[in-house]
Amino acid sequence: MGRPFYENHGGRKIYQCKSCEVYLTNQKEMVSPHFRGATGAAYLFTNVANIKHGEMQQRNMMTGKHYVRDVHCKACDSKLGWMYEFAVDEEQQYKEGKVILEKNLINEVHTQSYQMPSPPDSLSSESMSAVSSITIT
Repeated sequence: MGRPFYENHGGRKIYQCKSCEVYLTNQKEMVSPHFRGATGAAYLFTNVANIKHGEMQQRNMMTGKHYVRDVHCKACDSKLGWMYEFAVDEEQQYKEGKVILEKNLINEVHTQSYQMPSPPDSLSSESMSAVSSITIT
């Protein structure tokens, strides 16, 4: 199967899975903090990393009929929210392709500044210096 790959785009305020703390997204990707999910408050995001999508379902929501997919954490499989595939109402189509993360299922983490994720242990400083000294002609 191989080693799983998890994305981390950093940011000053990031959102993680509450169960395993894997990175999901950051504040810059938030479209709106004014949504409701099954567990209470929820946020709408443009891009979310490290998630898997469930089967598409039709749901009648407060804003009308939508076709959605549940989203789960790629690392621990915890349910996090859903993704809008299609909105029947034209006024709701701005949600298409965007992801709802339920506030009670995620952590909000404030960081001091942007930090690049650490390289895996298999990339030691010796191997990195060897790579940087290669010359291509």
